[in-house]
Amino acid sequence: MPTALILQASNHLQDMLRDAFLYDEAHTAMVIYDLNSPLSVRLTQAYREALPKGIFIDFHETPKEEILSQIDALQEGDFVALVQSTSFRLNAFRIRIELFKMKIKVAEHPHLGRMPTENEVRYYIDALAYDKSYYHHTGHTLKHMLEDSQGAVVHSGGYQLVFQGGFEEPKLNIGDYSQMNNVGGQLPLGEVFTESKELTSLNGKTNIIAFGDINYKVNIPPHPITIIIQNGQLVATENTTPDFEAMLEMIKAEEEVVWVRELGLGLNRAFSKERSVSDMGTFERMCGLHLSLGAKHGIYAKEGFKRNSGKFHIDVMIDTTVLEIDGQVVFSENQWLI
Repeated sequence: MPTALILQASNHLQDMLRDAFLYDEAHTAMVIYDLNSPLSVRLTQAYREALPKGIFIDFHETPKEEILSQIDALQEGDFVALVQSTSFRLNAFRIRIELFKMKIKVAEHPHLGRMPTENEVRYYIDALAYDKSYYHHTGHTLKHMLEDSQGAVVHSGGYQLVFQGGFEEPKLNIGDYSQMNNVGGQLPLGEVFTESKELTSLNGKTNIIAFGDINYKVNIPPHPITIIIQNGQLVATENTTPDFEAMLEMIKAEEEVVWVRELGLGLNRAFSKERSVSDMGTFERMCGLHLSLGAKHGIYAKEGFKRNSGKFHIDVMIDTTVLEIDGQVVFSENQWLI
């Protein structure tokens, strides 16, 4: 018998398959998995419960040619889940990209091995819960507000970080794929992200409570670190730690300065300061705000910045008290107010 945690995860996956991926059993479902971490084992079990007619392929026990042959047999509208303790590679074949080209729906669960503890497993499974009305309403409302706004102010620890001059077109990861070319992406869901139209328009100070360290894992310092931003660049720190300074030096060694780019608005209520996981690509969905440090951004091209031209895109989580967009408070007391 599956455990209560597996049943919970299975229920969340069934909701997501129905309400986000619009999956029905007339289509094939395939799960490519490994069993190299506690979370990948649990998720694979949960997918077996949610997809009793699914095709299950052990990535490390199946010849690459057979995996490619099975993928080749899929049809437009079929569904594939990638349950990965690290990140699957088939030589030059980038699985998710190739599946999208085939118009396959894809749920990607990468780097599960970075979250080995029982608490992290539980938080991750909680984060798979899909509240369609909350994600759609909050995500689209924030997108429209940011599209029309002239700026925003982030309040943190008595400091202000001021965005001026408007934002780039916000992107959504909320399980609404109706206006997108591809169906799916990285799970868990719950993020709206953008950046300033003019990077140099960002100025102020803010406190951060977590950052991606030099190993790209979540580092939570014993106290908030204050970062000082002038004309879009991180120029100084206060109450810092050696680990944070090492990460900044890593960026400076390659890029000379530390640009601040993405403004991410996390919507996932399963993650918080008290409920963290060690993979930053997962934890950045935390209900709250984050920034990215480094010149790299795969979505927004700027004059002097080609897409992916920089080497680093490292997320830092803000200790957010209040977020105002054009003077309207939209976030306070760790929740969205729209």
